[in-house]
Amino acid sequence: MGAPFQGLCYRYRHALLLGAPFKPPYCGKAPVGAEENLHLAGKLTPRRPCAGSADGKFLVDGNHGMLGDKKGAGDCGCRMNGRRVRIPFFPDSCNGFLPETSMTILDRYLLQKFLLPFFYCVSGFISVWLIWDLSVNLPDFLLGLATLGYRATLGLIVQFYLLQIPSVLVLSIPVGLLLALLYTLTQMSRRNEIISMLCAGRSLVRIFLPLIFVGLVMTGVLAALNYQLAPQAGSVRDELKEQIKTGVRKDKGLTNYLFRNREDHRLWFFTWLNPKTSQATRVEIIQQNESGIVTETWYGARAYFISASGTWFLQDARHVTVDESGNLVSSETLPSLAIKGWHETPWKIASAAMNSEFLGFPDLTDYLRFNAEFPESRLAPFLTHWYYRLALPWVCLVVIFIAGPLGVVIGRRGIMGGVGAAIGLFAALIFSSSLFLALGKGDRIPAWVAAWGPILIFLSIGLYLFWVRATGREFPKLRLPGF
Repeated sequence: MGAPFQGLCYRYRHALLLGAPFKPPYCGKAPVGAEENLHLAGKLTPRRPCAGSADGKFLVDGNHGMLGDKKGAGDCGCRMNGRRVRIPFFPDSCNGFLPETSMTILDRYLLQKFLLPFFYCVSGFISVWLIWDLSVNLPDFLLGLATLGYRATLGLIVQFYLLQIPSVLVLSIPVGLLLALLYTLTQMSRRNEIISMLCAGRSLVRIFLPLIFVGLVMTGVLAALNYQLAPQAGSVRDELKEQIKTGVRKDKGLTNYLFRNREDHRLWFFTWLNPKTSQATRVEIIQQNESGIVTETWYGARAYFISASGTWFLQDARHVTVDESGNLVSSETLPSLAIKGWHETPWKIASAAMNSEFLGFPDLTDYLRFNAEFPESRLAPFLTHWYYRLALPWVCLVVIFIAGPLGVVIGRRGIMGGVGAAIGLFAALIFSSSLFLALGKGDRIPAWVAAWGPILIFLSIGLYLFWVRATGREFPKLRLPGF
């Protein structure tokens, strides 16, 4: 009689027991046990914490769950014919089951089964990438040892790979979620653990709630990495690699840079321009009319920009004016020349050389704000990647809803069919994302459709698969004509 209850020292362990919930009419607590033990439970739940049964064979000495979170809370110790057993109790609000928002043993068990393979998958991807990248860049690193020395080169190599890890995580986390989820659910289905949870009264939605929570957490992690760190890894990689190889730190700035302002018909040439410090050397500015004929030219040995007043200052400047035939009209040389009213800023001039793939969310926002007058075809790549920075992290949640239902095997359906379908859908998601991005950058489709289209399409597919599995229906089978 005591076997179903004995050893249940943890207050929520009764959630693992099968059997109908029982609630005595005179007690605010109820035990859970097998059907044949419900009459015993009724006798062992008196009104007071400690009492004896009418025949004197049972002695109940428990707190009936009134001690909060202390050890033993929620249990009722009792003796039956001199043998001590323990019966767990739970609140009325549970109606025989734990509250849906509680972290139960089943939740922790499922998370433990899932998080360990997920950690192994992500770590394995990072390790494989690290070994492959080291084998490719090893000759350049050895050359850096000869020029910079061991300590300086080692520090740059460590910095080089630490800055690359965010971009690798953005790629490996969705794949790790897919493989870990398929492995965990197929193993649990093989051992009938999913069926046992369903028989215990849990819905598929409640079983998957911890996995959905992990998907949301990974979505937040990818959003943080994709905000600034991951996109900039590509440009920083080339700079550090060149510094390790040559031993000279590349000056941050643009050299021999040409910029054309089509709206105001001005052409800028810089021997060197640093957009962060707003300084430049050897500047030449050519003003054209609407017909493309040169009318004015400015030269400056040095130049700097004052953002507060929107003024360009040319030092050792020369201003030349010509007519439409190219004849000299005027020429003046000044130690300093101030030019106001122009729309060009150092950041706007340098942004023409920026690659949208390597810009973080703040840089994309600044580009779209400062260059709002550009034509839509020129802004399309930057606007597409601006939306893509917001849409990419949600691929983690899409993976949960796609791989979850296909990883659960109930009935005679084979395991490999669901695994193959999940991997195929994930590959289709990656392909469609690349295709939509290319169309968006080419201004063939709206930018928000290019970024959010694949996510919304495959999320809808995942929700449909989840609904089919949760309602006990069979997945539709694709049959070739004639088979």
